[in-house]
Amino acid sequence: MKIKLNDVRLSFPDIWTAVEYEKGDGKPRYNASYLITPGSENDKVIRAAIKQVAIEKYGKKADSLLAAFAGVAQKMCYLDGNLKDYDGYEDMMALTAHRKEKDGRPFVCDGSKNPLTESDGKPYAGCYVNATVDIYAQDAPNIGIRAGIVGLQFVRDGDSFGGTSKGGADDFEDISAPDESSAFDDDIPF
Repeated sequence: MKIKLNDVRLSFPDIWTAVEYEKGDGKPRYNASYLITPGSENDKVIRAAIKQVAIEKYGKKADSLLAAFAGVAQKMCYLDGNLKDYDGYEDMMALTAHRKEKDGRPFVCDGSKNPLTESDGKPYAGCYVNATVDIYAQDAPNIGIRAGIVGLQFVRDGDSFGGTSKGGADDFEDISAPDESSAFDDDIPF
C-alpha cells in the first residue's frame, strides 16, 4: 500500500548508492529511515496502512501477529525510536524502508519536483523530506511488515546527523566593498 509522509526527518539515507545489508551478502539495497512524531497525521497514516496490509495478508491472525512483531526490528518496519540509541530518535517513531538495487534508485527531487543528484548535497541525514513508501506484509519464511522506498522530496534543512554543519551565506558578512565612511578618521592629526 503506497502512502505519503509529509515533512519527516530523514535518517540513515543510502539513497544514491545501494549497499549490502551484511557485507558480502550480494543483496545491495537502498535504505532510509524516517522519524515520525507519535500521534501525528503521519503516524496515523502508517499505523492504518500496517493494519490494513496485515489484515489483507494474515486475515484473522493479523492482530496476534502484529502484537508479536511489535518491537522486533526483523519483523516490523515501524519501531519505537526509544529502542535505538541514535541522535534524534528519542520520543519518536522510526519507519525503516528499503529498495532492492535491481528495482532502481528511488526518485529524489527538490521542492519544485526537479530531480536531485548526490552532488546536490541534499537530502541528507537530519534534513526534512516528504516521502512515498510502500507498506506491505510478507509471509513465511520472512514473515513481517516491511516498507519499501519509492521516492523522496527535499523539504527543508535540519541539523545534520552526520556531525557536519550545513554552511550558508548567513554565516558570513558581505565584504565585497569596504565601507568608505570609516576609511578616514578626521579626528586623527597628521
